[in-house]
Amino acid sequence: MLIIIIYYFIVVITVIGLVAGLDPEEEVTDVVCDESELRDGEMMEVEVGDHNVLLVRCDGVYSAISNQCTHYGAPLSKGVLSGHRVRCPWHGSCFNVKTGDLEEYPGIDCLPCHKVKVENNKVYVSVKKRIQGQPKRIKWMGARDQGVLHTVMLLGGGAASLMCAETLRQENYGGRIIMVSRDGLLPYDKTRLSKVMNAESESLLMRRMDFYHKYDIEVWLKKEALSIDTNKKTVTFDDGLTQCYDQILIATGCRAKSLDCPGAGLENVLMLETPEDARSIHYACMGCRTVVVGTSFVGMEVAAYMIDMASSITIIGSSELPYQRTLGREIGKVTMMMLEERGVTFYMNDAVAEVQGENNRVKAVKLKSGITIEADLLIVGIGVNPNSEFLKGSPIRMDSKNYVIVDEYMRTNITDIYCAGDLSYFPLKMAKGQRVTIGHWQIAQAHGKIAAFSMLRREVELNTVPFYWTVLLGRTIRYTGYGEGYTEIVLKGKFENMKFLALYLKDDEVVAAAGLNVEPAVSVVAERLAEGRVITKAEAESDDLSWLKLEPM
Repeated sequence: MLIIIIYYFIVVITVIGLVAGLDPEEEVTDVVCDESELRDGEMMEVEVGDHNVLLVRCDGVYSAISNQCTHYGAPLSKGVLSGHRVRCPWHGSCFNVKTGDLEEYPGIDCLPCHKVKVENNKVYVSVKKRIQGQPKRIKWMGARDQGVLHTVMLLGGGAASLMCAETLRQENYGGRIIMVSRDGLLPYDKTRLSKVMNAESESLLMRRMDFYHKYDIEVWLKKEALSIDTNKKTVTFDDGLTQCYDQILIATGCRAKSLDCPGAGLENVLMLETPEDARSIHYACMGCRTVVVGTSFVGMEVAAYMIDMASSITIIGSSELPYQRTLGREIGKVTMMMLEERGVTFYMNDAVAEVQGENNRVKAVKLKSGITIEADLLIVGIGVNPNSEFLKGSPIRMDSKNYVIVDEYMRTNITDIYCAGDLSYFPLKMAKGQRVTIGHWQIAQAHGKIAAFSMLRREVELNTVPFYWTVLLGRTIRYTGYGEGYTEIVLKGKFENMKFLALYLKDDEVVAAAGLNVEPAVSVVAERLAEGRVITKAEAESDDLSWLKLEPM
């Protein structure tokens, strides 16, 4: 009887749609090119009605997907085509050109596919009217099966947990999924906190609550794990609740490190961890003498963001130049110059000795060098500490810094316990399996996906290449790879022209790249590294830039 009712409901809805002129299968078809215009292994942007489409020819077969990356809308036609996948030129997301499915983060949605046919040497693309103006789609997901008595717990409300939950449902896992977060907010895009600091929390959400309801993903907010019993398979929380699990993902991440000096607890000493923190900094800096401690990506982005709002900005760094360990001296000099030209003052090779206050508020910052800087607001961005205290006393293996040790499948030393994201100490394939901790968004997403497959007893090896970006004064520096311990930099272009590509070498091979205004060169390098194809020193030093999809610089 239920099947009959559902059948008639579908029929009625379809008839109503047809009467209203909303035939869900109605298409717009256009001739987009001659067959000879696109060679094998090439792609091009075409228009079909009001829809921007990427047309690809691969192995002699045409395919068409939406042209806007589902992350921030970058034109994929300006990206990198490699086999059956295209990589975004801006942030490195990858999509299968046959299916439109997402194959690499930081995007989280897939792309719609369109029908292609060839007649009389003309290529036709058809786009369903119902998806015009909708350049993204959510991959199919199942829901909970009440007959499956199995529980996966996801500790942490970030990107790793969300991608783990989504992957489980995409693979038709029917058990119970519980995501637990100490935050009061659903998983949100943390990469935007230091770039759009006055954003409302809702605008940062990766998925809204109806998504979690639809796919039966329980979300427990404002709840923090205090301990784990790996024998009983239980977690005890700060509200007294003890919850059982069958499998668990530990993805509690890291927290901002605070200053260790007198005055560190004054009222207007702020750190950036949440959207609320970002808004507090945005409003607190207005017309104020602002000091930023730390020249990491967060510290530099926050300083750049405040330039037109604070009355003065001073940055204190512990190294000689910003980004010195990660991006190198040359890029550090360029970024420092960019901010100095806008009135920012730097005190490098220094540190805070004391935060001086009056009426419990910052009045001045005294440095170890003896310099005193008057200040109304102090923002601290000096690194992170792992959120792993609740694991102490458990048999879960951690390194000397209390990061959780995992293998290439995100498995810990304890069966059915996995770890992902910033808290994990994992083997990076492109670094010949060297174990690393990398606190980047796209890496956490990839970890969550791999952990989900491992929970399903499917060994899918982690093979993602780090890709991140930083925005300073409207300019975006993109970075890919793992350059720690590099011994040489090969430069294309000129730093002073604000158009360059830096290739980082170790053992005569390119291990990382950073670029400004050279899209899609950084994505080209990312794809080569992902494929395991060595970029030699000779290739890096060559004047031929065609392999990077660049004109002579």
